[in-house]
Amino acid sequence: MLKNIVSIGGVSVPAIGQGTWNMGDNKSKRSQELEAIRSGVREGMTVIDTAEMYGSGRSESLVGEAITALNREDLFLVSKVLPNNAGRRGIFTSCEESLKRLGTTYLDLYLLHWRGGIPLRETVECMEELVAKGKIRRWGVSNFDIDDMKELWSVPNGDHCAVNQVLYHVGSRGIEYSLLPWMKEHHVAAMAYCPLAQAGELNSNIYTNKTLQKIAADKQITMSQLLLAFVVRHGNVMAIPKAGNAAHAKENAKAGDISISDEEWKEVDKAFPPPNQKEHLDIV
Repeated sequence: MLKNIVSIGGVSVPAIGQGTWNMGDNKSKRSQELEAIRSGVREGMTVIDTAEMYGSGRSESLVGEAITALNREDLFLVSKVLPNNAGRRGIFTSCEESLKRLGTTYLDLYLLHWRGGIPLRETVECMEELVAKGKIRRWGVSNFDIDDMKELWSVPNGDHCAVNQVLYHVGSRGIEYSLLPWMKEHHVAAMAYCPLAQAGELNSNIYTNKTLQKIAADKQITMSQLLLAFVVRHGNVMAIPKAGNAAHAKENAKAGDISISDEEWKEVDKAFPPPNQKEHLDIV
C-alpha cells in the first residue's frame, strides 16, 4: 500500500489517486480502462476523481462499472458539479445523477468544478445541505485562486471547504507562491490535476530536460514517477494522474514511495525555478 498520505477533511487518503479525464469516451478502450481503475485500487490508489462534465457523464459511468465488485467503503470517490448546476435549482439533481452513474449512495467529496455566476453563498448552502442529507461526506472547490479562496472564507461555512483541485506540475509552479501556503495554513488540501503535464503544450521541455532525466535514471524510475514524486513532496498535496491501462496504473502507484534528496530537489529548482511573485492560476 502507498505510504504517503494526505489529510482531506480529517480523513487520511493516499497521496496518489486516479484521474479519469477523457476516460469512458472510446468503447474500444473500455476494457483496459476498467482494468486500469481496478488495478489502481488494488495498488492502493483508492481515491478516484471524476466529474459530470467528463464525457457528459460517461466517465462517471465507467467508474461505476469499474467499482461494482469492489468494497465501497475502501474507496474515496470524488466528482464535480458544473458551475451552472451549482445552485439550488440544479445541484441536487446533478448530485443524484452523478450518484446514479457511479452506482453509489454517497460521494466522499463533491467539488465545484470552477467559479461561475451562481453566488458562492448559495453553492455553499447547497453543499452543506447535501452533507446533512448524507449525499456527500465533504465538499470542496476546483480552479480557485487565492482571492477566490479568501472570498469563500468570508461566506458562512465557507471554511468547511476541504479541497481545492488545481493544475500543478513541475512546469507550472505558480500555486507555490501564495495559494499553496494559504491553503496549508487553513487546512485545505490541494489536489493536483495534470500532474504529469499531459495537457496541451504544458509538457514542453519537461520530458526532455536533462536534469530530470538524470535524476530519474539515477533512481531507476520513470520520468512520470519523478513528476508525481515532485507533486506529492509537500505533504498536503495529492496527485490524480490518469492511467489508461493497468501497467501505467501500477507505475503511478509506485511513485508514492519514491525518496528524492533535498539536493536533488534543488537541482530541479534550478531547472524549473519556483515562482518569486504571484502568477496567474493555470487552468485547463
